[in-house]
Amino acid sequence: MAQLPSAAVDFARFLAGLTARLDRRSGWLAVFLERDPDGMGACLAGSELPPWDVVDALLQDLAADQGAAAARTEAATARALHAAATAAHDGGPGAAAALARRLDVMLRERRYTAERLQELAAHRATATTEEAAAALDVDLAWAEDDHRRATARCAELRARADALAAPATPAPPPAAPERPTSQAKPRKRPRGGARFAGIAEEAAEPAGPAPVAPAPATAVRGARFAGVAEPAGEPAPPRPGPEEARAAGGAVARLHALRAQDRGGEAHVLLAELAGWPAPRLPLLAAELHRAGLEADWATLLWEVATLPPAALVAAADALAAAGRGADARQLLRQGVARPAPEIADALHLLTGDGRERQARALAGAYLAVRSPEDAAGVARSDPDRLVPLLLDAARGVSEERHWDLVHAFRVAGVLA
Repeated sequence: MAQLPSAAVDFARFLAGLTARLDRRSGWLAVFLERDPDGMGACLAGSELPPWDVVDALLQDLAADQGAAAARTEAATARALHAAATAAHDGGPGAAAALARRLDVMLRERRYTAERLQELAAHRATATTEEAAAALDVDLAWAEDDHRRATARCAELRARADALAAPATPAPPPAAPERPTSQAKPRKRPRGGARFAGIAEEAAEPAGPAPVAPAPATAVRGARFAGVAEPAGEPAPPRPGPEEARAAGGAVARLHALRAQDRGGEAHVLLAELAGWPAPRLPLLAAELHRAGLEADWATLLWEVATLPPAALVAAADALAAAGRGADARQLLRQGVARPAPEIADALHLLTGDGRERQARALAGAYLAVRSPEDAAGVARSDPDRLVPLLLDAARGVSEERHWDLVHAFRVAGVLA
């Protein structure tokens, strides 16, 4: 521990003291020790930092064991030490690349948990006995917890990556995750799932070159989120009509009812279904969700949309921008381009091959706004003749500086003479 940053040592000591006060045979601590003993050990040693939702869950254990007052006293200390340890971990060499890898892993985990929720909900709807329904309800509760934690961790990792890309802006502390509706101790989990620190998953990734640190995000220019002009002849995104408005209102009413009945698993399944709706309905869903006080569900829906195929992702962002929700459109694209370079290259091939040049430029512009020029060179390498001109043109829509940085990166990578 002597070689670790002092902030990491301080938090590890706090975490060890907190877990020493808890019963290792019950509560969330027992769950974490069972699901990821190596990860928990690394966090106690200070070499890894647990996501904030894990710390919060341990504070819930403390509240259940020793009272809410004891947990409140420790929570303020926990937040301060966790924030300092985060800054220490992210200040080390290779931190940006490590965050990018972990975010990729957690985004895939989040997609898996969403699929798991849909599968379990389908089984629950066809359960023929009370015993089967009760067992599936337990599985659904755990799957919802996995999905909620994966969503919170994606947001936490993205905030850390953004803070590294813009070091002049102080990194905000994590927004606390939604607490369970009761203080009851968690039941024993019947099967595995996402390990809380993402350590084992990252180690299991196939070997390959580490991603380059993301470049500072640049403000987007122009009427569209990508800062590129509308090519002549390409229609604007269609305007939603009364049918779309009625559908959005009905969907949000169903979601509100599910939340009121504490049927969270079915609510997540509905959100996953809504992500696949036609793009013009997305701004209507945003308005209805905010009107109903379901802002957290809007954030979850954006994450779901960000996992769509790139063409659908760009169409959704386009619809949000056209409806005056530019900030949501940019956030959606930033989340959506957290994909490996080959996937971005394939998407650009598909869009340009179908004659959707504006959408291709929009996707390229979003990628260039948050990823490094070296990452873009990896995208261009699959087809320099087609992708180099596209990426250079999109880079001009980001900034002149980004354009010249990209020219240099392409020359270094050998994809531009």
